[in-house]
Amino acid sequence: MKVISYIKRASLILLIMTAITGVAYPLAVTAFAQVFVNHKANGSIIYQDNKPVGSKYIGQSFTSLDKFWSRPSSTSDYPYNSMASTGSNKTPTGKDYEKILKERIDYIKANNPDKDTKIPVDLVTASASGLDPDISLESAKYQIDRVSKYSNISKDKINNLIDKHTEKKLLGIFGEEKVNVLELNLDLDKLKK
Repeated sequence: MKVISYIKRASLILLIMTAITGVAYPLAVTAFAQVFVNHKANGSIIYQDNKPVGSKYIGQSFTSLDKFWSRPSSTSDYPYNSMASTGSNKTPTGKDYEKILKERIDYIKANNPDKDTKIPVDLVTASASGLDPDISLESAKYQIDRVSKYSNISKDKINNLIDKHTEKKLLGIFGEEKVNVLELNLDLDKLKK
């Protein structure tokens, strides 16, 4: 008789906990997100001409010389594959990783021949998620000459655009200044029109 009593209690606890953690909690979190952070909860989609062009929080690959380039992505199948968010499994001391970095550096140098300054590290290395939508302010400034040359937009206008899109450090001390590449490139396209 005692065993049946234990099974009944355990089954009741299982049903209650399933209702709380599997139904009530997800509904409460979803409702909270929809009310207080609706834009973020729905993917922070960026629209241009009433058409979705991307998300503020998921990077995209830009390779055109008249655009700002994002960080490299190490996701599988194709760059910025949000279904395969991961960093690279290559060790920083391995020959494969060294070869990849050298190829990236050579490519950046070949497409920015007038630059004699160091290439910012985030233009060469992938982020941990492989989906980072931002580059450092330093990386954005590094690309001004190339973007200006191929877009036929003055460096001053491009610099002002970068300043407009620069997200400052939190409280002036935490993190680093960064620029969302998709938003920057969309506004750059508007200057071309």
